[in-house]
Amino acid sequence: MTADITIIIPSRDRLWALPKAVESCRSRTLNVQIIVIDDASVDGTREWLASQRDITVVDGEGWGKPWGVNKALALATGTYLRYLDADDWLNPGANENQYEVAQAERADLVVAGMDIYFDDAFSETNPWLPTDDFVAQQLGETPGSHYSAFLFRTNFVRDIPHRTLFPSSNFASRDDRCFMLEVAIRKPRISSSPGSTLCHRHHARSRLQFHSGMGGAGTNIQHLYIYRQILRLLEQKGELTERRKRAAVKVLWPLAHWIAYTDRSEARKVAKWIYELDPLLRPPQPGALGLLYRHFGFSTTETLLRVRRLAIQSFRALRMRSS
Repeated sequence: MTADITIIIPSRDRLWALPKAVESCRSRTLNVQIIVIDDASVDGTREWLASQRDITVVDGEGWGKPWGVNKALALATGTYLRYLDADDWLNPGANENQYEVAQAERADLVVAGMDIYFDDAFSETNPWLPTDDFVAQQLGETPGSHYSAFLFRTNFVRDIPHRTLFPSSNFASRDDRCFMLEVAIRKPRISSSPGSTLCHRHHARSRLQFHSGMGGAGTNIQHLYIYRQILRLLEQKGELTERRKRAAVKVLWPLAHWIAYTDRSEARKVAKWIYELDPLLRPPQPGALGLLYRHFGFSTTETLLRVRRLAIQSFRALRMRSS
C-alpha cells in the first residue's frame, strides 16, 4: 500500500529519545510509513520496537547509518520522504503542512526552518533563509536549516544514496551533507513551508553523525572528500561559479584548521586549494589570529598554534604533577 510520507529514522542505543521522535511522526490525516533502523542497539530498542505495530523495523546489523538508511529506502512506499535522527522530533503539523505544500506546488523539495533545543529546553529558532542559489547556500554561503526539516519527493531522491566516502567506525559522518549537496546540484523544484518543522536537539551525549578522537579526524577528511567531489562535478557541468567557490571556502577554511590538528601536511594542501578557489580570500578570524594568518600564512600560523597547544598541555601536566 502506498503511503503519503515515509519517514526513515536511524537509531543506535537511542531508546532514551526514540519514542518521542516516533510519536512526532504519526498523523491522524496522512498515511505515514515509519521505518526505524535498529543498528545493533543493546539498550532495549529492539524490544520496544517489537511493541510498536505501526513501525517497519530494519536491522542495521552494526554496519552504520548509510548502509541502514539505504536498506530502508528500498522499502519506502511514500510519495514523499523524510529522514529524521532519533535524537530529534517534529513540531505538530509538520508533515501535514509540508505535504499540503508539496502536493499543491508539485515540489521536489519542501524546505522549512528548525527550532534548536538543548536537551528538552527550547533555545532558538533558525528560520529558513530564502536564496536565489540553492547550491551556493548548501555549500555554505548561508545557513541552510537541516535536512530533517525538509520533505523530499521520493522519486526525485530514490537514486541518491547516503554515501560513505571515507572509512569511519560505527555511523558514518557527513552523509547527510553529501546527500543535500547531491540534491542541490540536481536542481529540484523547491517550495517552502512557513515556520519550523524540526526540533533539533543538542545534548551531552554524542550524536550519531559526530565523533571525537580518530573518529573526528575521519569526519573531517570525509567532509573534505565530499567537497572535492561536489566541486569537481560542478566544474564538469560548467556550474562552479565564483559565488559557489566562495561559498565552499566558508566551510573549507575552518575545515583546514581542524585537519591541521592531526595532519598538517594534508591541511596545507587544503589551504593551497582554498586559495586557488578564492585568491582574494581574507582569513575570517578576528584579532591576533587573523593577523597571523594574513601576515605569516596558513602553514606558519598552524605551526605556531601547535606549539602553543603543546606548551599548554605541558604546563597543565606540570601543574597536575605538582598538585
